[in-house]
Amino acid sequence: MVDTAAGSASREVKLSCRHVWKVYGPDPAQFFVSGNGAVVDRAKTIGRIRGAQHIAAACDVSFDVHQSEIFVIMGLSGSGKSTVVRCLSRLVEPTAGEIMLDGEDLLRVSHTQLIDIRRHKIGMVFQNFGLLPHLTVLENVAFPLKVQGLARGARTKRALEMIELVGLAGRERSYPRELSGGQQQRVGLARSLAVEPALWFLDEPFSALDPLIRRQMQDEFLRLQKVLRKTIVFITHDFLEALRLADRIAIMKDGEVVQIDSPANVVMRPATAYVTEFTRDVPRVKVLTVREAMEPGTAAIHGVEAVAADLSLEQLLPRFGDRTEAIPVRGADGSQIGRVTARGVLHALASTTDDSAGRRA
Repeated sequence: MVDTAAGSASREVKLSCRHVWKVYGPDPAQFFVSGNGAVVDRAKTIGRIRGAQHIAAACDVSFDVHQSEIFVIMGLSGSGKSTVVRCLSRLVEPTAGEIMLDGEDLLRVSHTQLIDIRRHKIGMVFQNFGLLPHLTVLENVAFPLKVQGLARGARTKRALEMIELVGLAGRERSYPRELSGGQQQRVGLARSLAVEPALWFLDEPFSALDPLIRRQMQDEFLRLQKVLRKTIVFITHDFLEALRLADRIAIMKDGEVVQIDSPANVVMRPATAYVTEFTRDVPRVKVLTVREAMEPGTAAIHGVEAVAADLSLEQLLPRFGDRTEAIPVRGADGSQIGRVTARGVLHALASTTDDSAGRRA
């Protein structure tokens, strides 16, 4: 597994997944001397598991999720991504490994402690909205607070705040059957947020929606994250969705994590032939940023609004619709760090196209 994301080590770790395995079969524990999941040779261990007619759904999975990060796990069907997120919440019990939340191993807490953690620290949203059909929007959103034992007035107040946050004010008394798919998913988001979770798990939450509604929900999700700054593990098989949402991406294949990196690096610097093939059709204009196309320099360019260095070239291109002159580029502190031209954009795109062709040759 390759993790080359620059600078991530300096950020606070919220969730740590260490050597997690999920093996299905009559005696999965036989393959691990200790419960921490660490093995000398992963490939040999996987071979032993398969040779004994067991199924390895998650194989020695390790990663850290940082505070306020959107960490996306993706892969093809059967790659193990949903198994991993269910192991993180212990909806599926891992065979071996450690899952640390704020320094506490979730695999060693009691059943009572786990229930308390799920009720107060973890929010979960799945592809199936899971709304209770006999309850109104308000009652659905307030339901986990009722389970917590919160008084009626307090839970109603909190539920109304969440309903307004996701843009459903005025639909509090509606039933799920009276809502569109996108509205139902907003209710699911509001319900999971009602408990003010420290950690948010989302397993393909938008994949059942129509493309237009799906994009609207992605916009809504990003808006919520800008306000709430949650720590998020997000599962998807859609690379364009991952590009829009992710701070970092983990690519899985056959139960193993094969690369962890920024979205741009996963596409432009794939660690394996599988990742190269997986990302082959991703438009580079969505991945490359102004930073890759700009010329360094601080010479002032007057009368032109600067663009951020992390802006995608797709977002930049309309700025050249009625001009050919250079556009100043600003850094994170707002100061000018360079300039970008239409020629520079074309050169960056042409270079990456040539590189991609070379990798496939």
